[in-house]
Amino acid sequence: MPVEEFAAGWISGALGLVLGHPFDTVKVRLQTQNTYQGIVDCMVKTYRHESVLGFFKGMSFPMFSIAVVNSVLFGVYSNVLVALTATSHQERRGQPLNYTHVFIAGCTAGVLQSYCLAPFDLIKVRLQNQTEPRAQPGGPQPRYRGPVHCAATIFREDGPRGLFRGSLALVLRDTPTLGLYFLTYEGLCRQYTPDGQNPTTPFDVIKSRMQMDGLRQRKYKGILDCVSSSFRQEGIGVFFRGLTINSARAFPVNAVTFLSYEYLLHAWE
Repeated sequence: MPVEEFAAGWISGALGLVLGHPFDTVKVRLQTQNTYQGIVDCMVKTYRHESVLGFFKGMSFPMFSIAVVNSVLFGVYSNVLVALTATSHQERRGQPLNYTHVFIAGCTAGVLQSYCLAPFDLIKVRLQNQTEPRAQPGGPQPRYRGPVHCAATIFREDGPRGLFRGSLALVLRDTPTLGLYFLTYEGLCRQYTPDGQNPTTPFDVIKSRMQMDGLRQRKYKGILDCVSSSFRQEGIGVFFRGLTINSARAFPVNAVTFLSYEYLLHAWE
């Protein structure tokens, strides 16, 4: 796969990650905890209890993994399109958009990216849900001291499969949404507006809850049990928690990600 595709995916993904991680932390907490009355309440409590650093918990590992995850996403997407259309990235800009090819390439990239992302996303979610402030000498210690300790603890307690908890829900979330994501991306690129949209779906809520399951004891037997239990206890609204904050996050993050991705590709042509 072209080096430029991977490098551009890495850099653009890192920029989007830094911009969007505080929004993502609020979203994850709203999806997995019942202690907040809404977005503002979550933001205020996080800031008061953990300072501004609380919004960036769990970011170091995704920053490391973004080189793999985003390069796989953009690299697979671009190369599937090359295989389907027999044209390069530059040549596609001058041809009519084939929505079927774009959707297939986006879905394929979503499947492969999901399995690369699963362990990193699991660790991110676990760290984001630690609401303790930074450890002080003599004070209570958080369950996980950092991403490496988190990964080692999960591996020790649950084995290798534990690192992929919630991966099926992640695939179900990302496969169709990334197909639509790239359709939006390619369509808007034709109008010189490199922007995209990746909305929150009920699978995003299930994914986060499955990833938090097993933190102290197993609560769900699987995806269907998680869906039915969540619905039975909290109603249909539970599947759309975090929708507002994720929508607010989507515009600037995707704009920065795709703008930098396109700029870098053109700069390296």
